[in-house]
Amino acid sequence: MSTQANIMPKSNVDRPTRQRRPRPDLPYGKQLAYQVLLLVIAFIVLFPILWVVSLSLDPRNISRPTELNLIPPGASFAAYAKVLQQPGANPVSFGQLAFNSFKLGVGVALFSVAIGVSAAYVFSRFEIRGRRFLMLAVLAVLMLPSIGTIAPLFVLLNKIQIGATQADSLRNSLLGVGLAITSGALPFSIWNLKGYLDTIPRDLEEAARIDGATLNQTFLRIVLPLAVPALAVTFFLGFLSGWTEFALSWQFLTRPSDFTLTMALWNMTGQYGTTPWSEFSAMSLLVAGPVAIVYLALQKYIIGGLTLGSVK
Repeated sequence: MSTQANIMPKSNVDRPTRQRRPRPDLPYGKQLAYQVLLLVIAFIVLFPILWVVSLSLDPRNISRPTELNLIPPGASFAAYAKVLQQPGANPVSFGQLAFNSFKLGVGVALFSVAIGVSAAYVFSRFEIRGRRFLMLAVLAVLMLPSIGTIAPLFVLLNKIQIGATQADSLRNSLLGVGLAITSGALPFSIWNLKGYLDTIPRDLEEAARIDGATLNQTFLRIVLPLAVPALAVTFFLGFLSGWTEFALSWQFLTRPSDFTLTMALWNMTGQYGTTPWSEFSAMSLLVAGPVAIVYLALQKYIIGGLTLGSVK
């Protein structure tokens, strides 16, 4: 036999296999362009925050901020200390202002969640007479600008007396301001919660009723636990509305003991360029801090609630 006949072909197993690299979904040029675009957006978002932080650390308390130094010369927390001690000209402490804002924020959040989920459950599960008209009425109220309701709410709440004098009307109290804010937050709460409740299968409620659960037990033990993401979103937005409300508080309240943080922040602005920007920036960050804390605490529920409630 010839030499060529004795040579056996090599098996395919012995050959090293090349692993193909997975092709990217986007070309590298587009990926680079998107990353540059995202970096630009991040810079645009973070630049004002960095400027405010820098101003709050500037001990010069300049009246016209014209430059940006991430670490200003002689940086200190003197502006924070002064704001925490006495945030404005009114003899009201920072703690009292924060407590008033906290009462408004938590009160509006709780009422908007409690009333909103009850109304949303009725609209989602029951075929009541005039259901469509009522939903359109809620939508119409939602479309109204909140600033346009100040005048009628002022007249309505001013006629309800809770004390002996004219100054003791419901309008001139945190309770009245909270009710006014809640009236504006309820339409969105109802629509948002109804959209989420429509995604919950009714078979779960029917199974609970077969097992002997009452309507209230089904609502409290089946529906509410499943609606926690939507409830978290509604609670956060209600807290945000009450904590940051300024227009209603400024128009309704006259007693300094009832003032809120946003009102004190507005009082810090002066005429003819006399605003103490270091203290104003420190106050702004202190006002924004609790909102960020609440958002971080409810973050995992808020992300799910914002997406699942938008589709059916």
